[in-house]
Amino acid sequence: MEPIAPLDEVYSVVDALRKRLCAAIVGRDDVIDLVINALLSDGHVLLEDYPGSGKTTLAKALGEALIASQPGGKIASMRRVQFTPDLLPSDVTGCTIFDPDERAFHFRAGPIFSHVLLADEINRTSPKVQAALLEAMAEKQCTVDNQTHRLDDLFFVIATQNPLDLAGTFPLPTAQLDRFMFKIRMHHIDMASEVDLLMRISEIRNDPGSKLPLVNCRDVISARIAIEKRVHIAPAIKQALVTFADATRNSNAVLQGVSTRSLVLCLSALQTRALMMGRDYVIPSDIEHLAPFIFAHRLMIAPGGGSPEDIVVECLKTPLEMLAKAKLN
Repeated sequence: MEPIAPLDEVYSVVDALRKRLCAAIVGRDDVIDLVINALLSDGHVLLEDYPGSGKTTLAKALGEALIASQPGGKIASMRRVQFTPDLLPSDVTGCTIFDPDERAFHFRAGPIFSHVLLADEINRTSPKVQAALLEAMAEKQCTVDNQTHRLDDLFFVIATQNPLDLAGTFPLPTAQLDRFMFKIRMHHIDMASEVDLLMRISEIRNDPGSKLPLVNCRDVISARIAIEKRVHIAPAIKQALVTFADATRNSNAVLQGVSTRSLVLCLSALQTRALMMGRDYVIPSDIEHLAPFIFAHRLMIAPGGGSPEDIVVECLKTPLEMLAKAKLN
């Protein structure tokens, strides 16, 4: 068993990823931090906004920042699938084909066998294809023709969707949304960043991040283990999360509250957030910062109930008051 990496080595992985992504994407530092958080927390990300907001560019930059643990192996650093209404599950997972020379069937792996999978416009494909990702995102495996195939330990999905053009789309079901650790709505970048982008467009097109060091996928796996083992979460934090979940389930504005899966995912995200902020322990402000991204998309709101983000903030009030009085040790 390999020794657990010290946190300063883990932070160097965070720093390297930040530099690569910030070189490719201008004015998205908050989104970049959330994507890195999800990667190191062993989660998945759903990016939502209008075309041209940089969703696909961000996903590609992350895939290009990673180097495969075994160069030349069967696992690619990144694969992209453009989701369309006529896509088939086998186009994502792979399929079994017959080799007439060997008189045998062989499995041909699909793009899902990669470190980073960019599922572009995921809401443009049928529920049947969306369901092909459920097993992969939850268990890091896929089953084809009654044969189960393991995915890479790093397997990370960045899915994008455009909420403005609803023609020909299939909204993601609750079970699919629950597989995503974060749902991030990307807004227009600020004017200063947009001016900076236009002034440096030639430089950015030349991919300045390509000169920066790559991050080995093995180091990302080690970072996940170190964060889990070395970043402390006080029992009071966990109790506060359960109190929050109970509040969402009993709210008159909510038809379906947050799942237990989301609470488990939240623990990893909180630990990673603490590490990225230079701490080896979780504090209440970590919950306050991450909760809208983790829980809002998991709520089923009653008619006239308001926005999911506002409900998350309201349900957090009592847990945060509890934490203000508790001893976090």
